[in-house]
This record gives sequence, C-alpha cells and structure tokens, in this order.
Amino acid sequence: MEYFAGLDVSIDETAICVVGDDGSVALETAVDTDPRQIADALRLYTGRLRRVGHEAGSLSPWLHTELQQQGLPVVCLETRHVRAALSAQRNKTDAADALGIAHIMRTGWFRQAHIKSESCYRIRLLLVQRRNLKRKFLDIENAIRHSLKVFGIRLGKVGRGAMEKAVRTAVAGDAMTAGLMDCMLRARSGPSIWCCTSWLSRSRCATSCAAASWRSPASVP
Repeated sequence: MEYFAGLDVSIDETAICVVGDDGSVALETAVDTDPRQIADALRLYTGRLRRVGHEAGSLSPWLHTELQQQGLPVVCLETRHVRAALSAQRNKTDAADALGIAHIMRTGWFRQAHIKSESCYRIRLLLVQRRNLKRKFLDIENAIRHSLKVFGIRLGKVGRGAMEKAVRTAVAGDAMTAGLMDCMLRARSGPSIWCCTSWLSRSRCATSCAAASWRSPASVP
C-alpha cells in the first residue's frame, strides 16, 4: 500500500496525518516544527510514502528544503487551492487540516507552489530591509516638514544635504521647537538609519553586478 502525508505547519508545532491509498488513516500525531522530528515521525513509511504535502507559508522555503534533504517526497501547495479544499470541512483544527492535506495528496488535485532558491530569498531580504530603512528615513523628513507648517514655516524645495541647516535656521528663534527639531534631525542624520540605508544600497549594487542573471537584462540594447 502507498501512503500520503499531510503537514499542517505552525510556528511551534506541526500536525501530521498519513493516509493510505484507500483513504484509511494510518497515523495522526503532532511534533515540534523541526524537519528531523517530522522525518522521524514518517520514518515508518519510508519507501511507501509517495507524497508529503504542506501549505505555502512563511516557513515553507526553509522547511521544504530541509525535508527534501531528509529524503522525503515533499510538495509545497498553493494556499488558495488548499483553502478552497479545506473550506468544506466541518471542524477547523490542526489535525483536521493535516487530514485534509493528506487527502489532497492522495487524490492529486492540487497545484504545486514554486520554492525559490536560498540566494533569491537572501536578495529579497536585502531589498526589503533597504526599503524599510528608507521609508523610516523619509517618514522623519516628512514629519519635520509637516510639523513646521503649523507655524507657517515652509521649507520648499530643499535638498537632502541642505535640509538640516534650513530647519535649524527656520526655528532658531523658538527654543522649544528648536529642541524638538534637534532631536528629529539627529535621528535623521544618525548612523542608525541613513548610513545603514546607504550600506544596503551598496550591497544591492554589488549583488546585482555579481549575478549573471541580473546582468543579462541590463545588456539588452
């Protein structure tokens, strides 16, 4: 008899269900979300386990790769298809979801989600963190500009390098506002935001130049 497994993955715990090709339930258990523990729970069915399915999620890139290294025939499922299939279930529990995923594996009615390489996720991490830092930097600049409008101070088109001097000059006659703007300007110009953003930008450029797949589109006339 061939077997099919379904994994309902959460941050701390993973529900496991194994069904036979006739639909009978062979195993229902839960282990910590650790690839080795999951592989150990399925060790009894080695050689007869045809597919192991799990839903796409935040842990999928790591878990999918680790389970493949454990020798399991793992399949990552598109979230929309899994949600549509499991919506007909009466009970919404981790064990019931694992059972539903196992039956999806058994019937073969699923669409496989693509798992990108680790290098792709590293590049994505670099771009996302650069975007987050740049947004914080721009939020501080915009907060300075908008807060000064209450007092009729309009900075206008001031470059990034000249902004600090323009702000300090504009609030020089008001001790309270000058103190508040000093805090905001120090946060803006401190090494914790802009310097880190610049470093991430340089890292992005270095990564782009090193990747052959990125250089090819840039060479198109």
